[in-house]
Amino acid sequence: MTEKIMARSKVDFPPDQSIGYLIRATYRTYIQDLEARLAEHDIPIGMWYFLRALWHQDGVTQRELSERVGSMGPTTAEQLNNIEARGYIVRKRSDTDRRKIHVHLTPKGRKLRDTLLPLAQRNNSDALRGFTAAEIETLRLSLFRIMENFGPRRANIGASRESMQNGKHKPVATRD
Repeated sequence: MTEKIMARSKVDFPPDQSIGYLIRATYRTYIQDLEARLAEHDIPIGMWYFLRALWHQDGVTQRELSERVGSMGPTTAEQLNNIEARGYIVRKRSDTDRRKIHVHLTPKGRKLRDTLLPLAQRNNSDALRGFTAAEIETLRLSLFRIMENFGPRRANIGASRESMQNGKHKPVATRD
């Protein structure tokens, strides 16, 4: 028994060999940079996730939006209250099912897209500086494959590996 414990303690798994650690460290660095860019426009990162999802598809229900962003109901309600208070969205109860609340961008919220999406594109370009288009495609496909390996636990991110392979999501050019 003690030999098994001793054998386990001798296993070496440094952080730079852990894909999970590397993905998390990369994500944190990426988000910190994006947060700094968004802060110049007084948009917190939590608000960004909801706006980004609405720019992709406006008019979804509050529950669908919560699922797409990956947040719990109370967090979604709080974020949407803040976004609505700034005049970027309006919430409307469904005419057909009074239990459902649809979230719609206002003209001010749609206009914000033109200001903020270029910041995210710059963040992406900075992160991918020096990568070739083929390397970017390989990275994306690899990340999708990792998500697929987790099956139903995978988050809904609005794009699938299949859509990338069908040419709907093209690699972005990077600055060299």
